[in-house]
Amino acid sequence: MAISICGITYMLQVPTPPNLDLQKWWGDGQKPSHDNSIRPFKIEFNNTMIDDLKQRLRNRRPLTKPLEGIQFQYGMNTIYLEKIINYWLHKYDFKETANRLNKFPRYKTRVQGLDLHFIRVKPKINGVKTLPLLMLHGWPSSSKEFEKVIPMLTSKRNEYGFVFEVIAPDLPGFGFSEGTNKPGLNPVQIGIMMRNLMQRLGFNKYYIQAGDWGSQCATHMATLFPEDVLGFHTNMPISSRSISSFKILLGSLFPTFAVDAKHAHRLYPLRKLFSYILRETGYFHLQATKPDTIGVALTDSPVGMAAYVMEKIGVVSNKDQTNTIHGGIENLELDDVLDTVTIIWANNCIVTSMRIYAEGFTGREVKIVHNIPTKVPTAAINFLHEVLYQPDWVLRDKFHNLIHSTTVDFGGHFAALHTPHELVDDIFVSVSKFITFHQRNKSIE
Repeated sequence: MAISICGITYMLQVPTPPNLDLQKWWGDGQKPSHDNSIRPFKIEFNNTMIDDLKQRLRNRRPLTKPLEGIQFQYGMNTIYLEKIINYWLHKYDFKETANRLNKFPRYKTRVQGLDLHFIRVKPKINGVKTLPLLMLHGWPSSSKEFEKVIPMLTSKRNEYGFVFEVIAPDLPGFGFSEGTNKPGLNPVQIGIMMRNLMQRLGFNKYYIQAGDWGSQCATHMATLFPEDVLGFHTNMPISSRSISSFKILLGSLFPTFAVDAKHAHRLYPLRKLFSYILRETGYFHLQATKPDTIGVALTDSPVGMAAYVMEKIGVVSNKDQTNTIHGGIENLELDDVLDTVTIIWANNCIVTSMRIYAEGFTGREVKIVHNIPTKVPTAAINFLHEVLYQPDWVLRDKFHNLIHSTTVDFGGHFAALHTPHELVDDIFVSVSKFITFHQRNKSIE
């Protein structure tokens, strides 16, 4: 009994925040003089890249067909993949894609030695407050993920007295942002870079919306810089505190007490969860241990890279569709999927983006910051096919002020592309509650 109490006491301890260099240099060579310039940027898929890609697609070797009776259970169905590759080769319009993506104002600026690309859209609306919203994506994505939601977030809604100015960067090593040649650029350090980017743009206080690795970076920002973050909305809410893991394990003894009956199946029985994790996280272990090795194959073959990336996109869009030929991919629009694949190929960033898995699970500072709770007001939306589900009583281990939580019976991991209207609705509701939270606390003070 005493040992158990000591163990729980240990798990509840809050560590001292690590001493972090907020201007650590991630660029080549030594730190030169400051360059705070913000430069307009335009996406271009040039003919050299397109011609080389199409030649590689045409010269692909014959793909091994699936086993008899197998759809997506062994991974990417190569019969279905052939259809996608033929579409990418013959019908996908690279130039039109670039023009469409360039409808948003885009910029680059050098932060801590790396050229970061970001979208910045200012609403052209009078009579309402404009609130800064930083949006952070994850792997294998980029700011492209927010293409559908940005117009909705920057448009006035009659029931709200505010609208958003959206800042959507590509994380370093993703999309059109430069990667580092130095080890150690983990989500804590990326969070610092994102804070420095926002300060560069003149924002000392702002809201954040994020999913996947972006949610990890944003969580660290809310933990380390609570005075900057006015509110944090996430579509991948996770508490990685030790006490949270213990509570989930303990809850397996009494599932209907740990989670409401309607949603208990998302977490329990743990046997089913562990089976799913074992089935679907092979890529995770590869990228967390040997990203550069698998990166050689993916860098050299656009067909291989497309299969690898799209298989994961499909599964986390609907994990119950491995018995279909598309494995979940068709829950998203094909052009959205191929935009993501094309951006990775054009920027040769498959390796630099995958390294976040290796960096995210090494280093003492990440483990320390994970175990520090934050009082920043937080909102969570749980879509049906998100990778992991945690009930609110677990999430509050990390997010003490979880003031809004939504659980829906549809949708998946790439919410901004899959269910954009529902995501935006929840962001507006959440930020309204954030504002009320601050007003109430100010009146108390």
